[in-house]
Amino acid sequence: MAAFTSNPKADMAQRFFNFAAQGDVAQVTSLISNSSFLINQRGENGWTALMLAARNGHFEVAKVLIAKGCDLSPVNKSGQTAYDVARFWGHKHIATLLSGGGVLDRCPQSTSLNVVHGPGENIYFNHEFLDRSSNKRTDTKWLATKKMCPHTVYIVFHNLNPLVTPDASDDSNGKGGDNVSNQLSKLRPSLVMPLLEQPGVTVVFLGVEKEKRNCVPNSTTTTMAMVEGEGGEEEEEKDDDGLTAWFALNTEQDPTELLKLSDSKSFFLQPPMPGLLMLSDNDASIVAQSRAMLAWHSRYSFCPTCGSETTVDEGGHKRSCLREGCRSLKGIHNTCYPRVDPVAIMLVIHPDGNQCLLGRKKVFPPGMFSCLAGFIEPGETVEEGVRREVWEESGVRVGPVHYVSSQPWPMPSCLMIGCHAVALTTAINVDTNEIEEARWFTRQQVIEASVRSKDAVFSMPPRQAIAHYLIKHWIGMNANL
Repeated sequence: MAAFTSNPKADMAQRFFNFAAQGDVAQVTSLISNSSFLINQRGENGWTALMLAARNGHFEVAKVLIAKGCDLSPVNKSGQTAYDVARFWGHKHIATLLSGGGVLDRCPQSTSLNVVHGPGENIYFNHEFLDRSSNKRTDTKWLATKKMCPHTVYIVFHNLNPLVTPDASDDSNGKGGDNVSNQLSKLRPSLVMPLLEQPGVTVVFLGVEKEKRNCVPNSTTTTMAMVEGEGGEEEEEKDDDGLTAWFALNTEQDPTELLKLSDSKSFFLQPPMPGLLMLSDNDASIVAQSRAMLAWHSRYSFCPTCGSETTVDEGGHKRSCLREGCRSLKGIHNTCYPRVDPVAIMLVIHPDGNQCLLGRKKVFPPGMFSCLAGFIEPGETVEEGVRREVWEESGVRVGPVHYVSSQPWPMPSCLMIGCHAVALTTAINVDTNEIEEARWFTRQQVIEASVRSKDAVFSMPPRQAIAHYLIKHWIGMNANL
């Protein structure tokens, strides 16, 4: 019979990992003092001793490893660094240790900013096409000039429904995906002039294109051939700063006849959903800003403080009371500025790390499950809002809450704050007034749903929703993170 032989180095490494995971500072220090090769040794799924210490909240072990020169840049098989692991499990003291003193600067391969704090650029409605140029909002002369400038672009809304044109372009650059079917109609001042002269029309300055129109065009700038109504050379001389300004306007009266569009296929998108989810990335970002601002104006024609009429100020970014002596005219009041409603939306992760909690409302399409969500209340933090909403809707208690990314949602003016939350309990007790059903789904079931497998037991929310992003983000995370 062949003799059994063990691998002393492998055994030592396994003991080293166990001590790091258990928080045994003395043993960790002793082992790396005698066997320095252990400090950056990789174990199962690419985990290092520092990752294991970060996972279990062992601050002193992490300090020792860093002091001994532990490399902070390695990532495990799912792309997480030790910093990512600490952040995910709520060990802020270790995350601070790993991020302080220039630590992250020494980790060129660190993926923490991509894994725990998703950048959000690829989320629908998040593309920053315009420079908002807030410094120009009080420059009434500049705004008046830009409103008439032949290169200015207007986006027209009728009762908050945008004017769109069927998208016949085959160019997918800058598009939101295969579902793109319409593009915003972009009009010149010469076409909207009759509308600007009508009573009850609200105009909001959106900003200027980030690229000056006299620069070399690229894929991020608007194709001016798509804009209806061109100005002449004489008018062009009035525009000397090279900036293309954008405005949005809303009217309650049907403006079709006044616009006299050359493209008879243009129409006002009604109802807004799901049509608003079928625009290019640039157009979606414009809608997110425009519709939210115009919806605010439609609700605040009268002063919330005294009930008097208000007027539009600062390029549409403020409303001022017309009654002399109103308290809202002194100091800064949130009733004078656009409203944004914060909404927590969260993917709850099972304690085993390999399941997530999803729910469905009666209004969802058959078979669709999504993340839980709810409004954050006054005086409440995002973390508290997440915990409260999950408890109210599903009866599940959660502990660590971690911000992932956000998304403006112009229905009418919400800011979706996307988080991952780790469950402390697993029993589900649904509040049927809030949601119809909630279930734990395994990682494999979620993967099957994400690829639309015939074996999928549920369907995902649309890719334009941040819920889709939160779920896909979790799929790539280590099952034993």
